[in-house]
Amino acid sequence: MALHLVKLCVGADSIRDLEEWIALKLATMKKRGETPEQFHTTRMVPKRVAELLDGGSLYWVIKGQIAARQELLDVRPFTDPAGVGRCNLVVKPVVTPVVPRRQRPFQGWRYLQAHEAPADMAGGLVEVADMPEEMRKELRELGLL
Repeated sequence: MALHLVKLCVGADSIRDLEEWIALKLATMKKRGETPEQFHTTRMVPKRVAELLDGGSLYWVIKGQIAARQELLDVRPFTDPAGVGRCNLVVKPVVTPVVPRRQRPFQGWRYLQAHEAPADMAGGLVEVADMPEEMRKELRELGLL
């Protein structure tokens, strides 16, 4: 059974912001002649790599809610120039909106069991994912989503 990670998406106000940032980063890498690859650098290296790479995803918390996910492709530990151990979480550059769920702030990342992970938005809910973040939040608070 897959294991997932959940992480705060600092600086993004919406799923669209995250997608735009990814596109910009990949375009910049391509322009430099680098192989375009999306990754997120984190300080701590997950210990349960085999479970994460068995169908796991990186779930993003945006504005206090788990809002989207990206499939995990690899976990690459490395040491930065200052001698500090770090880790690149390599993800597929496709952002999949999920049914939003509140998440309190935390530092770093947390494991997320498969049975606890929010479902992907599918069918009629895909249009909901395209709504502005504030509108979705207001509709949820009204009990309409």
